[in-house]
Amino acid sequence: MAVLEILHYPNPVLKEKTRPVQKVDAEIRRLVQDMAETMYSAPGVGLAANQVGHSLRLAVIDVTRPTSPRTSSS
Repeated sequence: MAVLEILHYPNPVLKEKTRPVQKVDAEIRRLVQDMAETMYSAPGVGLAANQVGHSLRLAVIDVTRPTSPRTSSS
């Protein structure tokens, strides 16, 4: 897994229309894992794909309470 660069305003990628994910394949699964690692290292509770430079309708969100231990699933 990798920590990705988070884009900030006024980066134009953040204003682009995102496209739907057509197929959940190994590349998308890897992106989701990398996004989760990036979100936790930020630290944050959610991260959209366009925030890491991918114009996809995809987001990772952690709704656990802050006092709960965070676990990673494979």
